[in-house]
Amino acid sequence: MSSTVTPPDPDQKADDSATLHWRALEGLYGSAPVNTLFESRLDIVSEGISRIHFNVTRACFHAAGAAHGTIYFKMLDDAAFYAANTMVTDRFLLTTSFNLLFTQPIGEGPLIAEGRWISGRRRVLVAEARLIDAQGEEVGRGTGTFQRSRIPLSSLEGYNAGLRAALV
Repeated sequence: MSSTVTPPDPDQKADDSATLHWRALEGLYGSAPVNTLFESRLDIVSEGISRIHFNVTRACFHAAGAAHGTIYFKMLDDAAFYAANTMVTDRFLLTTSFNLLFTQPIGEGPLIAEGRWISGRRRVLVAEARLIDAQGEEVGRGTGTFQRSRIPLSSLEGYNAGLRAALV
């Protein structure tokens, strides 16, 4: 997976349906109660690509002084999930499986989780993600499968709030 992606143009208005969908997904991420526990932000970069900026604090550490594995899973699953959900505009996806590779211990500081859609558009989608530390080193990697749920994205307030914000 490439570590370089083209960021969205800040001067571009949210005028096409894909861009509106991406901003709505960012609103959905921000509205999830679990994300109040972490200093993080989702950016949908383009179709099939997401980035989560995350700050690891000592509150995330296990007893041996590095980030607990739940941090790897949270960031990798979210990045892969949102990369996959850029491909689906009507339904919320559910993680059905996720495989992790812990490459290095994570200390305090910023991380970026980069997610990339791999395949599938109808019922099951596959996406991967990797964690990059402040030195640009990969510290973790994961691959997940995601399935369409019965939950319409339009029924989720966070999605709608992101959509409204994009239209302003």
